[in-house]
Amino acid sequence: MIPFSHTWPYDILLEDLYVQYCPFCDKENVILPMKPKELQTVREGKKKLLVFPCCKTSLTVIDTDTDYLLFDRAVR
Repeated sequence: MIPFSHTWPYDILLEDLYVQYCPFCDKENVILPMKPKELQTVREGKKKLLVFPCCKTSLTVIDTDTDYLLFDRAVR
């Protein structure tokens, strides 16, 4: 079972992947340095290092679905 504490919701707007707010510094509408086409490679099993541009916190994305990113550690 996937731990909900390791997930964070995301949205896609045009060709940008963004989150409503950063789970670490609470900045709103953060555009992530990851493109929507990269979501498929993560779903296929390739991990992706993701650095939040607002506070430089880094996490590893280990899986995705249509609404959530799954990280290697808790974000909630």
